[in-house]
Formats: sequence, C-alpha cells, structure tokens
Amino acid sequence: MELNRKIDTMQNEVVSAVQEILSIRSVEDEPKAGMPFGEGVAAALNCALKISKNLGFKTVNMDGYIGYAEYGEGEDYIGILGHLDVVPEGNGWLYPPYAAEIHDGKIYARGSLDDKGPIMACLFGLKAIKELNLPLSKKVRIIFGTNEETGSAEIAYYLKKEKPPVAGFTPDGNYPIIYAEKGITIFDIVKDLNQKSAGPLLLKYIKGGDRPNMVPDYAEAGIAAKDKAALIKQVEAYADKTGFKIQAAEEGGLVAIKSIGKSAHGSLPQLGQNAIMQLFDLLENLPLDNCDITDFIKFVNKNVGFDVYGKAFGIGLEDKESGKLSFNVGVVNMNENKISMSLNLRYPVTFKLDDMMNPLNDRIKTAGIRVENFQHQKPLFFPVDHPLIKSLQKVYKDQTGKEADLLAIGGGTYAKEMPNIAAFGPIFPGETDLDHQVNEYMTLKDLLANTKIYAHAINELAR
Repeated sequence: MELNRKIDTMQNEVVSAVQEILSIRSVEDEPKAGMPFGEGVAAALNCALKISKNLGFKTVNMDGYIGYAEYGEGEDYIGILGHLDVVPEGNGWLYPPYAAEIHDGKIYARGSLDDKGPIMACLFGLKAIKELNLPLSKKVRIIFGTNEETGSAEIAYYLKKEKPPVAGFTPDGNYPIIYAEKGITIFDIVKDLNQKSAGPLLLKYIKGGDRPNMVPDYAEAGIAAKDKAALIKQVEAYADKTGFKIQAAEEGGLVAIKSIGKSAHGSLPQLGQNAIMQLFDLLENLPLDNCDITDFIKFVNKNVGFDVYGKAFGIGLEDKESGKLSFNVGVVNMNENKISMSLNLRYPVTFKLDDMMNPLNDRIKTAGIRVENFQHQKPLFFPVDHPLIKSLQKVYKDQTGKEADLLAIGGGTYAKEMPNIAAFGPIFPGETDLDHQVNEYMTLKDLLANTKIYAHAINELAR
C-alpha cells in the first residue's frame, strides 16, 4: 500500500515530533493573557502548530483556546480532533513523566497514549497524504484541543466561530470503533461541619486525589491525638490486617495518616485502588471525636465503600449496549468547616440522567449532604448503519484484517462535544488501557500502526 510504505519512511520523524510535544507538562493551570488554560497547555498548542507549520500545513491559533492544521480545499471539511492537555502525572513513575524516554520499544510519558501521541500520528498521516498528493474532495483539519480533561470549554469556543466538520474522528478511545459513550457526571457531595471537641482523637483535615476523573493514588488525614504513639500503632495494625498501604507518623504536632493506592481512569475504577476509600475505611475504625465528619464517613462507607458500580448507593444501572454504571470517588477535601467529595459517575446509554440522580439525591438528603458544582454530558449513541461508522469499520478491517466490532465505553471523548465525530483508536483490542495511569506509554509499533490507520481513515472520509 502506497500510504503505508510512505509512512514507514517517516517513522523517525514521527517519533521525534511525539517526543518533542510529550516533553511539555500541559496540565491545566492558572489562566493568563492569551493562555486560557495556563502556560503549559499554551506551550503544547504552540508546539503542535509549529510542527504542523514546518510540515507545510496552514495553521490557525484561535486565541489560545484551540488550534488546527489545515490541508486541502472546499467548503466542507473532515475534522480529526485530539487533545494536548493531560491529567497530572501522579506518583511512582519508572522514568521521568515528561522526558519521553524510549525503553524496550515504548515511549514513556504522560500523554503518550492520551492523547498527544495519537493526534500527532493523525498529523503525520495527513502529511503522508499530502506528500503523495492523493486527491481529496474535502478539506482536512487536524484540530488540537486543549481542555478535554477538565471540561472541553475550548470546543464550545470553536463552534461559536466555526461550523462543525461533516465527518471525522477523535483518536482518543479504543479500536475497532466506539459507537456509544455513557453519560458522564462530575459533581461534589458536600456537608457542612459544626463541631468542637477536646477528646483523645480529633480529625483536623482530610485531603486526597488530583481530579474527579482519576482513581486517587494518594490520600491523607491529620489527627490531633493525646497519645500519638498509640494511634500510630492502631494504624499499623489496621494496615497489617487489611494489606492496604497505609502509614502513620507524627508531623507538625499531628499524626499524619497516608494512604497509597493505584491510579486509573475514572471510567474504569475497577482497574485502580482507591486511596481515599482505603483511608475512609480506616477512619471509621478509629474512635474519632468529631460527630459531623464521622457521620459523613460512615455514610460514604455504607453507600460507596469499595463498590465501583453504584449498587451500594441504589443506582446500579446496567444495559446490554454499554454495561454497568461506574462510580469513582476522585477527590476529597475536609477542613474544620466543610467536607467536599468529588464524584465521577458514568451511566449506561439507554438510561436518563434522572434515573441515576433522583435516587442519589433522595439518599444524600437524609444525611444532610448536598450536591454542588454539577457537570453533565449526555450519552452518545450512533446507529450501527451510520455512514461514518461504516467507513471507519471498512478502514479498520482493511488495515488489520480483523472484524471491526462496535464498542461502548464509559470514557467520555470529544465525540460528545463535536457533531459528526466518533472515537476511533488508538488502543488495540487486548492491550492495556494506560490512560491516566502512572507509567503511561505507547509502543513504537503501535504509534506507526496508528499513523497508517489514521492516514487511511482520513483518506477514506475526505476523498
């Protein structure tokens, strides 16, 4: 195949470009002039547009919100939409998370799989089309998003100024093709605290987690204890009994209790080990003096605990199209006045939001808990005979020789935000989903394979 042979000659160039953009820590930060999502994200956008310009594409930076590389002519265009922002790196990396080092044929870095590596594969797939001068009937835009991990506000900005593509894909999911995505909610459950105590154990603070859509790998509590040594022994005994990685030591006049878990994507909480819920389980087993906070801890342990499917909360929804509801406790913060816990719940595609939220709200009201900062994305569901789905199925089967089965996921992609877009790759069947996990990597073999598949998909949709 002409396209594949061309891409084989570009491998070193592709890898170099991917390493360059992976070296930028593009986690959302404080906004600045022309940098609505912070300096790191802006640097990644500028880098992607610089690489695109050097490849000979027209480039546009839309006020720092989003940018694109464009090729071809015509009114209608095909949109390939990926994101340059990443979630925080977390702890426990084998190699520096922004060094983009290659070991055993794998590029290790935050964003290698989600989603910098794949969107650069798309860019170089388009470059191969350009260099071969293959005839296209539509323009193609490689669109570089910047806010996918924390709200996708840049897509709304884009759609206020530009019409949507007539078809396209986002390289930010799984192969073969994702035709259904669960509904996604992120919100806080909050309880006010009004307590004073001079007893032997007083909980002063709890903190843990980085983002609602990540299984937290760390959580910490500080306790004022009259007998610190006894409390430390209690924690050590609990850790020995449960096997959880929980430690305690005196710090700043308090006993600091630290819980270590395993991070995973918030849509797949069963793949992680939730450090917050480990800590909550321990705290319920300690004779704390705080009444309001102990009530909250008991409520969460009873209604969530280590259940990641919502059954304990009475919202264990499930359908044959997309499977079970997923329930992730992502962040917690408690001080003397309030405790707030950020949840990431994803419900099956054939259900409505009220099917989940009505019973949840009924239950939390009984405990004096309220919902704040509610965010929602509706489910996405393509018909199986949709032309976009059929085209991507054809490309996948032609390039892999395997049947292109349709998938439903709990992860939310840009397909929910941009019309006429479906999620297509980059994770092949049977491979581990490393999104949002430490030691995230993409193999060089998969990077090249994705570049070829995406080149053919662009050519199929735009010709």
